[in-house]
Amino acid sequence: MEGLNRLRRLALQTELQEDLKWGIPVYTLKGKNVFGISAFKTHFGIWFFNGCYLKDPEGVLENAQEGKTKAMRHYKFSSLDEIMPDIVLAYMTEAVENQKKGLIHKPDRKKKTEIPAELLQVLEKDPGLHKAFKQITPYKQREYCEYIASAKQLKTKHSRLAKILPMIREGLGINDMYR
Repeated sequence: MEGLNRLRRLALQTELQEDLKWGIPVYTLKGKNVFGISAFKTHFGIWFFNGCYLKDPEGVLENAQEGKTKAMRHYKFSSLDEIMPDIVLAYMTEAVENQKKGLIHKPDRKKKTEIPAELLQVLEKDPGLHKAFKQITPYKQREYCEYIASAKQLKTKHSRLAKILPMIREGLGINDMYR
């Protein structure tokens, strides 16, 4: 695709190393991803891994996955005419400079898991179960807590508790059967 070739020629004007990751060209600085070039059915474009730090004077950057991705931004093109080499190269160069400055988005750390009162009562009454719960990974603990907390009725919370207690004792996660 000619659009990808044009973007690649611009990327090669930077000091970045060209690698192939996830089946697309990705440009790195000292092993760190700076941006990648990819094509989709209706568009092609550049993924800036830490695009949240780009100034975006042209207003062209979009959040990669609204609500999920905090740092990544996408510069999309529908046709070759939309590629303004000076502007695209300026975005690429700024991304390189930001990488050199160490502007890297670090994900928010999860806050401590809040154990629902119903589960906490059962854990406090049964030391063996409490020990088993503490031995499973924090991720699995969160899954169990969310499973109980998301039930709207007390009856549902109790039926869910009855279901998960044997799983906790075995060290299983609530969704392990699907993994």
